[in-house]
Amino acid sequence: MKKQFAKGLLLICALLMTATVINAQGREPLRRAIQRWGNCKNVAITRTNGDVALNGRNNYVVSAVPQELSSKLRELKRGGHLIDDVTLTENGNWVILWDTNDATWSSGLPQRLIDKINEYHRNGYVVRSITFNDNGEWVIVSDEYYSASSSALERWLQGGTENYGKLWTVAVTDNGAVAVYDRGFRYRGNVPEELKQALRETSYDVYRLKYAGSSWFFADNEGNFRYNM
Repeated sequence: MKKQFAKGLLLICALLMTATVINAQGREPLRRAIQRWGNCKNVAITRTNGDVALNGRNNYVVSAVPQELSSKLRELKRGGHLIDDVTLTENGNWVILWDTNDATWSSGLPQRLIDKINEYHRNGYVVRSITFNDNGEWVIVSDEYYSASSSALERWLQGGTENYGKLWTVAVTDNGAVAVYDRGFRYRGNVPEELKQALRETSYDVYRLKYAGSSWFFADNEGNFRYNM
């Protein structure tokens, strides 16, 4: 059974860490930071438009991301806020989930997704995951509910819940998607075979997953991870 999101662990892990902020081409800065940290709770990766790695409460590394995104992450770090999740698209659109996940910053989100985020916040739902692509597709996942940009995408997600239980997170790219459930995974469109094989082999209780092109990352709720980046 997957664990509920443990904010206390993130607070403890953050005490002795500091953020590294790097704007440089390539993922080598992220790999070095992750090696130094020893674990990694989450990432945002793209094929062409930069990458982010997150750890602890608000430790992060960025490489070649949009300046506004970098500035917002720096502001959250300086304010002592929890940085929980970042999603970044190939066109440079992005969203940050921070603090108790009832707070978001974003740029370039579809209006229907913005409206759904606001609806979830008004109803007190804790948002765990927001994913979207540059084609207008999106999924938002809370503790109890999820919504998607189309009925077809919602039916696909529902098919997974019927077979694998509770939906934890979704990664949507411009040509595919991976949904992470309590007891398994579901794939749609173009998903790297190496990622599928790694998920078949892993003993981790996967809680976060991101991919772009042939690159991918997944981690459990304690920051144990595997990646090809």
